[in-house]
Amino acid sequence: MLTLQVIRRELQGEVLLLTLAHADGIDLPAFSAGAHIDLHLADGLVRPYSLCGDPQDRRHYQLGILKDRASQGGSLAAHALNVGDFIQVSDPRNFFALEETASHCLLIGGGIGITPMLAMAAELHASGRSFSLHYCARTRAGAAFIAQLEQAAWADRVHLHFSDTQRLNLKAVLSDVPANTHVYTCGPTRLMDAVTDEASRLGYRPEQVHQECFSAEVVTGGAAFEVVAAASGITVQVLENQTIVEALAQAGLKVCVSCKQGICGSCLTDVLEGEPDHRDSYLTDEEKADGDQMLLCCSRAKSARLVIDL
Repeated sequence: MLTLQVIRRELQGEVLLLTLAHADGIDLPAFSAGAHIDLHLADGLVRPYSLCGDPQDRRHYQLGILKDRASQGGSLAAHALNVGDFIQVSDPRNFFALEETASHCLLIGGGIGITPMLAMAAELHASGRSFSLHYCARTRAGAAFIAQLEQAAWADRVHLHFSDTQRLNLKAVLSDVPANTHVYTCGPTRLMDAVTDEASRLGYRPEQVHQECFSAEVVTGGAAFEVVAAASGITVQVLENQTIVEALAQAGLKVCVSCKQGICGSCLTDVLEGEPDHRDSYLTDEEKADGDQMLLCCSRAKSARLVIDL
């Protein structure tokens, strides 16, 4: 855990550009493009945000945080931070890393999903690799990071798409690329689904298409079942409208959670016995089929009993 200070805050519409640094000016832990950090905004309120700064700059961490109208407290607390405030953050973690063997990287960001793409573009440019970046937003006036994109050393690789003027033509964008192109997309679910579907139609292999969710709708209810936390010696009944995390908390066992939507992986736990009912967007289909790990914030059980390594 790091304690960092807010050294700059800038509002771009409803997006807060937050810059964090160590109070003593020392270098921060290194990160690679696609990484995120967890902000500990209050007691029990932890939220992951993508790092959008240049990975070569270890003096600062930069985050772009949208003020979410449906916020459960995370983005509102982040937007309340002021210059000089201190905040605890995790070390960077990366579940959305660039594939080193790709001949070309096609970056497609929608709305606040542009944030990890900024770090990716900076890293790809620094290493001399081939890439292009497509940024989709409703309007130019409401889009964040426009000035940064247009002034970047790699501005000639940037393509802007606005709903009221020049919409993204996915078929054209996905077709006009070299062989072994890898696609990275982040943003609204409908955009990511459209990218995945069109890429599949055009013959992309599943491992060539990468996405990161910022939010996901999950259904956590279902039939009751038993969970045994083997290492802790605790057995609980998970009720129909209760999550595993909630049931364990009532028994005094607190699980570290962040997104609570099955997208960040912070509550990933090994399964020792039983069959999970996966409800998350984090594990791959192959990992879900293995059945030896699960996310406790949203997933349930297909079997009457689960034994987990907790």
